[in-house]
Amino acid sequence: MLEKIREGSQGPAARIILGAVILSFALAGIGGYLGQTTEQPVAEVNGVKISQTEFSRAYQNERNRLEQQFGEYFAQIAADPNYMAQIRQGVVDRLVQQELQTQLAAELGLRVSDDSVKKAILELPYFQIGGQFNNDRYLQVIRQMNFQPDAFREYLREDMTRSQLVSAVAGSDFILEHEIKQNIALQQQTRSIDYMVVSKEALQAGIEVSEQQIADYYELNQSQFLAPEQVSVSYIDLNAANIELDSAVSEDDVKAYYEQNSAQYVEPEKRRVSHILVDNSEDDDAAKEKVTALLTQLENGADFAALAETSSDDIVSAEMGGDLDWIERDMMDPAFEEAAYGLAKKGDYSDIVESEFGYHIIKLTDIQAQQVKPYIDVKDELRTELERTKRIDAFYEKQTEMAAIAFEISDTLVDAADVAGVAVQQTELVTREQLPELLTNPAVMSAIFSAEVLEDKMNSEVIEVGDEHAIVVRVDEHKPATTKSLSEVSEQVKARLVSQKASELAKQKARTLYADIEAGKRLEDIAAAEGLTVRQEPALTREGYTVSPAIVTQAFKMPRPGDAAVVDVVDLNNGDAAIVALKAVNDAEPAGELDAQQKQNITMAEVNKNYMVFIEALKAEAEVKLPKMQVATE
Repeated sequence: MLEKIREGSQGPAARIILGAVILSFALAGIGGYLGQTTEQPVAEVNGVKISQTEFSRAYQNERNRLEQQFGEYFAQIAADPNYMAQIRQGVVDRLVQQELQTQLAAELGLRVSDDSVKKAILELPYFQIGGQFNNDRYLQVIRQMNFQPDAFREYLREDMTRSQLVSAVAGSDFILEHEIKQNIALQQQTRSIDYMVVSKEALQAGIEVSEQQIADYYELNQSQFLAPEQVSVSYIDLNAANIELDSAVSEDDVKAYYEQNSAQYVEPEKRRVSHILVDNSEDDDAAKEKVTALLTQLENGADFAALAETSSDDIVSAEMGGDLDWIERDMMDPAFEEAAYGLAKKGDYSDIVESEFGYHIIKLTDIQAQQVKPYIDVKDELRTELERTKRIDAFYEKQTEMAAIAFEISDTLVDAADVAGVAVQQTELVTREQLPELLTNPAVMSAIFSAEVLEDKMNSEVIEVGDEHAIVVRVDEHKPATTKSLSEVSEQVKARLVSQKASELAKQKARTLYADIEAGKRLEDIAAAEGLTVRQEPALTREGYTVSPAIVTQAFKMPRPGDAAVVDVVDLNNGDAAIVALKAVNDAEPAGELDAQQKQNITMAEVNKNYMVFIEALKAEAEVKLPKMQVATE
């Protein structure tokens, strides 16, 4: 299995999976702030606790993804507490899956090297400016993600290790050509049905519900009639990006900054190199013999790229004649780098170089000399940087004054807002889920619902919600969660009971009519007698959207009919019931030559299904604890 993992982790599937991993943590909390969390874990997997901090990061990631997907409609979606509860539970489930994968990877001895982690970081577009890795940008981004460099590297290492496991399991799966064709035939198969719906709406007339039944239902289901906790919040939002500068940055200021920081505008020498790698991890003597023979061939005039393609153990670069693209100082193994920078001119190649990866022969293919960016090329960038610096300085000055005034005059935000130069913003009386996005930050939520702010009506401390972005909040009004009175919900309960009884009647009636069909009556005759409508679908597909999903599912579960239609009864999700008559199964034409996209889609669907079976098997063998109160609300 370890050999499969090693092979799988080098293929295109691994690169795709790693790209998804990179995207996931790049999205996770850019601009987010995790704040304080409770001690209670959201889950425990074989004794390993998944913390609220991990959950907060993953949950913010999912919120960001949904916001990008739904845009302005996300606010409406987020207002549904049941939907957001499902999102939170989905995040917990994924964290449990990740921990199961991490534990299995550790058990198998999988680990990603420091060099691989470093290479991944250097290649991440989120850490690049103008297509080149920028260390300042890197540090800025990971700080926004609430990571220190060491912690981020370990976080990335874990994700890359999991991707090795995923690549191995997914990469070992396959599907045969005839299975793909069978799969396509089943997907394209259609079914001819007649169906008749018994609607609960038509049966509601005459249903009576007593006051006692309403009271009994209310008594047993009071948790369904909660009026959620509500707050009205005032807050000051101080953001360096929005601060107006007292004076513009002059040309002299920009020139002086350029001269003081001229070293920053020097692009160091770069070298483009190719290499031939011989892995020595299994047999060092054999590796030495092989690399020596390769060096001899080069000395006798052999083509470097051809030798790399056929003999290098670096599979990725071998496909490109050993090319490693441009390198800079401190990017490669020290011995490799010393040899590469020791070559005098293009076309030269090194003697045998030993590194932690094996034996190399290195060829210099190009040199880009050290360059200095002229002032004219960077002055706009420098002006922007100086303006940003001035805003940051102004921000911290205002933040200090704002914090002092908000503390001294703790019963209002007006004075603190004046010194900060911003307006006090206010919300209406809303639930937690309806608060503006800025206030749903975990640290802000923790402050709003703290005893000092919520009960004592004091201003909060300054809360950092991003780089040079801080707010102060206070609660204007608070309504605790309460159970609505019976009088408030009486009509709602009555309507619910009427609907339930009508649904029961619809199901009973559908089964009575189904019994008549089994006794020999025709569906059309029964429909005419009952004043119902028989609808026809001569070519119903599995993705049919004109028919209730429950009917579609049932139609494709029913056995192929013989001389007579196959009839069954099905309960619909809306409380109605239906009788379905399957008259014929229409098989698709045999698939001809399949295109690459069809094969890929079907194969990936099968791989995903099998991988989830694999994950469920891991979960079944693991000890997974999910506390009753799994996650803090947002």
